[in-house]
Amino acid sequence: MIEKAKIESEVQQLRAEIERHNELYYQKAEPEISDFEFDQLLERLKALEAEHPELVTPDSPTQRVGGKADSLRPFKHVVPLMSLDNSYSLDDLKAFTERCEKLAEGRKLEYVAELKIDGLSASLHYDNGILMTAATRGDGQTGDEVTQNVKTIRTIPLRLKTDAPEHAEVRGEVFLSRSQFARINAELEMQDEKTFANPRNCASGTLRMLDAAIVASRRLDMFPYDVLSGTQKMFPTHWENFTWLEKNGFNVNPNRRLCRDLGELTEFINEMETHRDTLDYEIDGVVVKVNSTALQDEFGATSKAPRWAIAYKYPARQATTKLLAITIQVGRTGALTPVANLEPVQLAGTTVSRASLHNEDEIKRLDLKIGDHVLIEKSGEIIPQVLSVVATKRDGSETEFEFPTECPVCGFAAVRPDGEAVRRCTNDVCPAKIKARIQYYASRKAMDIEGLGEVLVDTLVDNGSIKDVADLYDLTVEQIASLERMAEKSGTNLIAQIEASKSRGLQRLLYGIDIRHVGERYAKILANNFRSIDRIAEASVDELDDIPEIGLAVAECVHEWMRDAKNKDLLERLRTAGVVMEMDEASTAALDERFVGKTFVLTGKLENYTRDEAAKLIEERGGRVSSSVSKKTDFVIAGEDAGSKLAKAESLGVPILSENEFKSMIS
Repeated sequence: MIEKAKIESEVQQLRAEIERHNELYYQKAEPEISDFEFDQLLERLKALEAEHPELVTPDSPTQRVGGKADSLRPFKHVVPLMSLDNSYSLDDLKAFTERCEKLAEGRKLEYVAELKIDGLSASLHYDNGILMTAATRGDGQTGDEVTQNVKTIRTIPLRLKTDAPEHAEVRGEVFLSRSQFARINAELEMQDEKTFANPRNCASGTLRMLDAAIVASRRLDMFPYDVLSGTQKMFPTHWENFTWLEKNGFNVNPNRRLCRDLGELTEFINEMETHRDTLDYEIDGVVVKVNSTALQDEFGATSKAPRWAIAYKYPARQATTKLLAITIQVGRTGALTPVANLEPVQLAGTTVSRASLHNEDEIKRLDLKIGDHVLIEKSGEIIPQVLSVVATKRDGSETEFEFPTECPVCGFAAVRPDGEAVRRCTNDVCPAKIKARIQYYASRKAMDIEGLGEVLVDTLVDNGSIKDVADLYDLTVEQIASLERMAEKSGTNLIAQIEASKSRGLQRLLYGIDIRHVGERYAKILANNFRSIDRIAEASVDELDDIPEIGLAVAECVHEWMRDAKNKDLLERLRTAGVVMEMDEASTAALDERFVGKTFVLTGKLENYTRDEAAKLIEERGGRVSSSVSKKTDFVIAGEDAGSKLAKAESLGVPILSENEFKSMIS
């Protein structure tokens, strides 16, 4: 019993500590520990719960990511999640405040102004402080039950901290940040999969997915805005909701204001519109609510919307214009991407004349014809998208667009492999592919050659000065200076940048040579594990696949690229030019064959090192640190009070090192 009580106590302490670090990281942006240390806490909790499943509770941090569901179940809202009436001008807003003043009959009014997040509404249901159910808004009466997906959102507490009624319902807006949206689309592009048109579509589709693990990888977020106790409002004022939500660990949007009249509301609305594009999330307006919840109840609602709230919508970032033509761009992988050429139209303060169409399937889905009037949308800094065709404006003069089966640049066949959405040029020396590859090689995340822009690359390829990235290192100041709009100073600066790129390092080189599926992350993993381009070139598919996180698809692409004769020649020419193809001398000097390619797991408390220090020492010598023990683990380093990981290592026959043995290895 004493042992059981000790384990229960440790489980409770771990849960409290993990949730505290979650709040520090996600709400306050003040992390106290590294990601590695956080993972160790979570792994310890998982191990204890695996050994004692009777201790698992719905609010445990280990329950944030569940398995796959067969379907989404309907969820009926006890209190309907009503939509809001919209206003599109300050005159509309003035009329709203005047109606509220009339209904208040002389009583003092205050308004709460908060941002209208461009996401999807959700409700969270807590029983005795524990998150039990979550659902989408749906039609306001019935939504989809998405509890497991909502639990993956780290800014949503699984247990309320304080002042929790028997049943609390928290309502808010689930969204995807712009930065996460860019990350997701970049990863989809690397995998040649269809990208999302905007963050809202991505968030909406993600929250309804059946695989919670994928939902977790998308990193959704939520801003709460309302709290109910049972079916009643919890506080005398709406403003008090935010204080309670913050006390309970929610991620409350800081951009809100208590306003006394139309003038203060207008000031907030105008202020937020000017800051709109500086936010890391999409907004499309400001929601205005009467602050007094008693007056909210008194004002009531129509059949569709409450009378005490309204959504002020910012000028549309959508516009209707005419599709004049569709042109095809050819990228570095040979992908043929259609671009809509539009009749110029003002949208979000800029003149728009082009929009993305993604691929040929998107043209078919939209039933798009040349001459159609189309609805386009601009979201933040994202390239405008064609949303739909205005079919009612067709007059019969529109013409079908035939997607080319030949590359528009070089005339070679453009083939669409089975199961892929993209058609590609089959010519390895297509000028468009060459230009795009050189620009990619010179980009900031790759070899970072400042001054080598699109126009200059076009000129150098078109006049025959360069045919691939290795030719860059044969350029001279005189060649650059002789070009139109260039001079000796420009040539000198560019050649200096090209020379400097030789020492950017192995990781940047692996990214820049454009191996399919190898982006920034995989380039780093390959560089850290193999330390030189030659070792990567010599590796078999199995050796590459054995590297944690790489996977078979990436391994096959790397192996195939390295064995291609043209690529071998390219690498040899880069080597001859002086491009560094190994990790730097300091890193390489620290390599130790006993560590290179080996996987280590740390468990228990070390006397002479923190977990981060030990992990760094392992990685500097070419090893890798994992958070879990498996058959692929090479060594477990066991400190004081080592737990279940040590037991698992013993059962699998994994070699176990004491701290002193580890110390001897590194010295």
